[in-house]
Amino acid sequence: MVRMHQPGESTFKAILPEDIEWKTFPAFPPSVRLAVLVGEPSAAGPYVIRVKVPAAVKLMPHKHPEDRIYTVMSGVFYIGLGEQFNGSKVEAYPPGSVIVLPGETWHFHWARSGEYVTQVMAIGPLGLDYHDSADDPRNLAQSGN
Repeated sequence: MVRMHQPGESTFKAILPEDIEWKTFPAFPPSVRLAVLVGEPSAAGPYVIRVKVPAAVKLMPHKHPEDRIYTVMSGVFYIGLGEQFNGSKVEAYPPGSVIVLPGETWHFHWARSGEYVTQVMAIGPLGLDYHDSADDPRNLAQSGN
C-alpha cells in the first residue's frame, strides 16, 4: 500500500528557530504574530502554527471550528473558557504544557505575566470567530478605525 504524504511533508526538513517567519494575522490584535510551520492553515489538512503574544495582550472570547492541540513553547499561557472575558477564570500553563481544545469551544487568552509562544496543531481549514464582533480586529480594519 502506497501512503500519500501531506502537503509539504514528502521530504525530510527541519525548521530552526531563526528560520521562523513571524507575520501579522488579520484576526489577531496588531502586536500578535503568527508563524506557519507546516501545512497550509487555510486549506483542508493538518497544519502546525506558532502564535506569539506580547505582554498584557488579551485575545477576547472566540472559537475555532477545528479541534486544536496547543503546546506552550515559552512564557506562561493563560486561557479561560466561556463567552465573556473573565481574568479571574484563566488557568496558567507553563512551558511544556499541552492543552486540548475541542472545536467550537468559546475561550480567551491573556498574556498576563509576559509574552508567551504557543504551538498549535490542527486539521484545517483554520477558522476564528469572535463572540462579540466589536472584538474582531478584522472589523476594525474594515471600518478604518
